[in-house]
Amino acid sequence: MRKLATAVVAAGLFFGGMGVAVADSWHSWTVQTTGAKFTGRYKWQPKDQPPSGLHVQGQLSDESAGDGHNVYLEVQIAAYPKKRIKGVQRDSVKVDTVLKDPALLVTRDVEVQLCRDRGALRPDNCAELRKFSRN
Repeated sequence: MRKLATAVVAAGLFFGGMGVAVADSWHSWTVQTTGAKFTGRYKWQPKDQPPSGLHVQGQLSDESAGDGHNVYLEVQIAAYPKKRIKGVQRDSVKVDTVLKDPALLVTRDVEVQLCRDRGALRPDNCAELRKFSRN
């Protein structure tokens, strides 16, 4: 009877662990706007293991090399100030970062947007705002 109970508990832990592994797996993500493109993937890092946050990997590309404008990913966690991951003009940049903030231990939402910086006089053109939520 003890061996059966031990086997049932071990099986439960194994299959429960598989569910956690699926929840924290990589998800593909591609976003594009006029002159800018990001192709990559993301996953949530566990809250109890630093650095906790949204792990983003991919390529941030300037698609209009001759326009003289830069590209960036803009990140906002809850109501805190926005942060930028900057690209470079006429090239692509490899992005591999964990978007972390102490606020992510309390909140579960991160908003990310891809934009092309058109300078101070003209508004930036941005893709649709994407919201990522931790399960």
